[in-house]
Amino acid sequence: MKYNLLGNTGVLVSEIALGTMTFGGGEGWGAFGALDQREAGRLVDMALDAGVNLFDTADAYANGRAEELLGQALKPKRHQAIIATKVRARTGPGANDIGLSRLHILRQVDQSLKRLGTDYIDLYQVHNPDQLTDWEETLRALDDLVRSGKVRYIGCSNLPAWQIMKSRSISETRGLHAFKSNQAYYSLAARDIEREIVPALLDQNMGLIVWSPLAGGYLSGKYAADRNPDTDRRHNKVAFPPVDQEKASPVLEALRGIAESRGTTMAKIAIAWLLHQRAVTSVIVGAKRPEQLHENLEAGDIELTRHELHLLDEASRLPIEYPGWPFLESNESVVRKHPRVR
Repeated sequence: MKYNLLGNTGVLVSEIALGTMTFGGGEGWGAFGALDQREAGRLVDMALDAGVNLFDTADAYANGRAEELLGQALKPKRHQAIIATKVRARTGPGANDIGLSRLHILRQVDQSLKRLGTDYIDLYQVHNPDQLTDWEETLRALDDLVRSGKVRYIGCSNLPAWQIMKSRSISETRGLHAFKSNQAYYSLAARDIEREIVPALLDQNMGLIVWSPLAGGYLSGKYAADRNPDTDRRHNKVAFPPVDQEKASPVLEALRGIAESRGTTMAKIAIAWLLHQRAVTSVIVGAKRPEQLHENLEAGDIELTRHELHLLDEASRLPIEYPGWPFLESNESVVRKHPRVR
């Protein structure tokens, strides 16, 4: 297992993390998985044995049950793990059982700590933006949690670049703890974050934790548009994240060709491509069975050649959009004339 720095924290996290969306099941979550304590514990032990130290969950997953299962599985090995959980999603029927207000955050952190069976959370992440709460309100609440010792570091998830930069500015000017990482959807089927989010993270020396590296299983090649919608594959039940299959078709072809030439799987190649991307700190993989987790973990051993990376880039590259295109040619000419400019 290889390890990367989580932003500027000095903390090393495994380049592959174990996600817990398959833990617990229940209403609205069964499509992702419904692992019980024994099954979840087996995956956690397997991940730890492979060198994984980052485990990602959320207060909303399986209505809190995922946190409970993860906490129980890690109970005798808490010191080996970096636990990342999230706050923002609805956790009850009340008007304030949702959001990033101080009220909701302070309530939910105690609930998460109780479910996880720990007295501190290593990385506490805001799950999504909250249009009703001022960022200073949210950041001051999170800062209080860090200062109290309940939380070690704070991160964000699913934020656009402008909100990442705005929140960082507020933290800097107010003397508050700042987000150290952003968790975002990134895959060969969706490279949208390369436009603005990745440049912002690199500029701010923040970590990037990737969710759904296989685009909900689509990039494994096991799902096809003409499959019977009544089958049990998750992408047929829940199209999450959504995939533009017409645009993704060349990606599948490239993945299939490389996988066949190496005698491996498309899933491993798709994850390996992410691990070759400069901004990526850790890639979250999920599994329902040990063999799935084993396959995903093996992706870290694959070193893609320059030619293979080129093939995948050509198949998945984003079209250039404004304001990038007016200056592309002039910037390239400057680099050619002045090779020391990078």
